[in-house]
Formats: sequence, structure tokens, C-alpha cells
Amino acid sequence: MADALDQLWDRRHALGLIGVGAGLASAPAWAQALVDLGLPGGNGARPSTSNFPGKGNMILQRGRAPLLETPMDALDGQVFTPNDRFFVRWHYSDIPTAVDVRTFRLNVGGAVRRRLSLSLAELLAMPRIEIAAVNQCSGNSRGLFSPRVPGAQWGNGAIGNAKWVGVRLRDVLDRAGVAPGAVAVKFGGLDKPPPGAPAFEKSLALDHARGGEVMIAYLMNGAQLPMLNGFPLRLIVPGWYSTYWVKALDRIEVLSAPDTGYWMEKAYRIPDTPGANVRPGAKDFPTVPINGMVPRAFFTNIANGANVTARSPFYIRGLAMGGTSGVARVELSMNGGRSWHAAPLGPDQGRYGFRLWEATVPGVAPGRYKLAVRCTNSTGQTQVAQAIWNPAGFMRNPIETIAVTAA
Repeated sequence: MADALDQLWDRRHALGLIGVGAGLASAPAWAQALVDLGLPGGNGARPSTSNFPGKGNMILQRGRAPLLETPMDALDGQVFTPNDRFFVRWHYSDIPTAVDVRTFRLNVGGAVRRRLSLSLAELLAMPRIEIAAVNQCSGNSRGLFSPRVPGAQWGNGAIGNAKWVGVRLRDVLDRAGVAPGAVAVKFGGLDKPPPGAPAFEKSLALDHARGGEVMIAYLMNGAQLPMLNGFPLRLIVPGWYSTYWVKALDRIEVLSAPDTGYWMEKAYRIPDTPGANVRPGAKDFPTVPINGMVPRAFFTNIANGANVTARSPFYIRGLAMGGTSGVARVELSMNGGRSWHAAPLGPDQGRYGFRLWEATVPGVAPGRYKLAVRCTNSTGQTQVAQAIWNPAGFMRNPIETIAVTAA
């Protein structure tokens, strides 16, 4: 992919790389079939649709602003999630539907020595980096919380992994020159709030923003970003939930005081407790902004309630992620977690990305079995045995289980 980029740049086709005239047509979201997400609170049926531009078959959670969930079979057998099956989450319905790449600018201001207005061609000319990283909605799996909490009732599919190419945020900030006394960096995009609502803006501490891993991406899995996933630029914050991964990024502001905006001070906050866990109905607990992700593992080729042939080996596989660090091991249980066995892992594509796991289970006698899978990351953090609860439905990561019947 790097060679292809070099060739494009050498031939001065940089704007063609970004996609002149890329746009998003109005999308009627007509249902094609119903998918049962198996939500414990019921009402788990969702329509599937392929009527959104640039997207294949997706689970429709909401049409405006678009919330499209990735079916688990689209994650199966591969580390990188195809762009046309990558989940979509916007907060406001007024999202960009077309971008003029010739006039688009990324503006950098605030507590800087010089304000910048960077064209896409200027960004493409800067040194580029590549990183594999999981992008996961803070509320992924919210629909599985019990008692139920308000918000989008996602299954497990508000997640995807991609290989991102772009420029270091640090390099852009250095070009502007961060002024003394700066403490944070705020980001905003082309989506527009309704009258009276706060613009969707997120911020990172200055040291995090300048750490060298946070990046401004213009390529996703070797292609331009889809409109629905943030074309033409998206902030990538490896290891952190996607609320910070601002889409259609067009402005950066260096702050000399902490960000007190709604999306940092009020929204996307978690209990300041171990595992972000509180008892249902709890109130008045201290909170902090959501931040790093936690380890998870999923079954992808077999669903809850599946049937297998008794006394015949069967093959299972899935994906694992370490959150803020790499996957150290994945373990599988056939008895609901009473005993565990290591599952072979696929190649390591980077500490922030998915890792394939697989196992061939020996033949079992007829009966019903509870399969469980758990991931432990390289810092020793592992999935929890009991599901957490918090009123926002954030950071779910219990050990995944499915029932299998051998007959």
C-alpha cells in the first residue's frame, strides 16, 4: 500500500487519492430482513439494510443520525473489518454528505504560535504513519446490559478494526507550535448540531495528543475513508473508545485550560470505580471521562444456540482485542468457565488491533454445553466473570458465552 501511495504522490495525483467529488446520497433505509440480537430485555429484532452509500449489508439501529451495526459474520475469519461493513455512529443528523477536496482545509488554532489552514495535499505531503487499531463505540453491547439502560441498544457489532494511514497529530501540532501553558487539544468535525445544541467536540490531554500514536487518518484499509466513517479525515486514538475518534475532522484547537464543553464535562463519563461498575439505581457517584478500552474476545463463526454433531470434532474461532495493550492470551472453556484451555492465536498485527483465535473442540457426548471465551492483555488485565453495570451502558466486557447443543 505504501508503494501505491508513493506512486500516486509522485504522479501528483494526491487529490485523486482522496477522491474528488466523493459524496453521500440521501439513503432510504428500507429493511431487507430482521436480525435478532438476543437482547435480554427483549425487543432485539433489527432490520438489516444495504441501502446506505458505501455500505454492504448492515444492521440498522437508526436511520438519522445513522447508526449501523456490523453483523458478526462480517467480522468472521479476518483481522481487518471491510470498509463497507464497518459500523457507523453519528450523533447529529446533519452530517457531511459531500466534501470539496480542493477547498477543504484542516484548521489549527487556539494556544499556538501560528494558526494553520492545511489543505489535503499539504497533509498528504507530510511524513505518514500506519497503525492497526480497533475502533469501538463506548456503548458497544449496551443492549446486553441488565437492567436495561437508555441509549442505542447495540449488540456486539459496534466495533471494527482497520489499518489506518495518515499523519501524526504531533507533527501537525509541532508545525503550529504549541504555546507555553497549553494543557489540552480539542477536535471538531463537519457534522452540525441542531439549534441550541452543543457542537460535537472532544479533547485529549496535551501529552496524550503529542505522544506520537494519535494520528489524523486519510486512508482506511488501503482506501479513502467512506463518507459515513469520516471522509476525508478522521482522528485515530489507538486504544481509546471511538467517542474520541472525531469524524470528518476539520478543526483542532489547542487549549490553555481544561475542556469544559458538554461532550467532556457531561457526556461520555463513567463511574470512577473499579471497572466503571456501580449497582443498578446508584446515583451521585463520582465520574471521569471514558478513556481506554478493556480486553474482549468474541465468537464469530458460531452463534448462541448452535447445534453441532455429537462425538465429532467441531471448529470454532473468533476475534480478541487487548484494549490499551496487546493480546497476551485467549482461553476457551467448554464447561461455563470451570476450566480453561489456551486457544491458538493468529499473527500479531499490532497491539491495538484484533487478534484471531481458533480451536478445534474434540467430539463431545450428546447434551447442552456452555462455551466461554476470555482475553487477557499484555498488562495482565482480563475479562470479568460478572457483567458490570452503569447507567450509560459503557465499557461492557464480561466473558463471552454461548450455548451449544450436541446431538
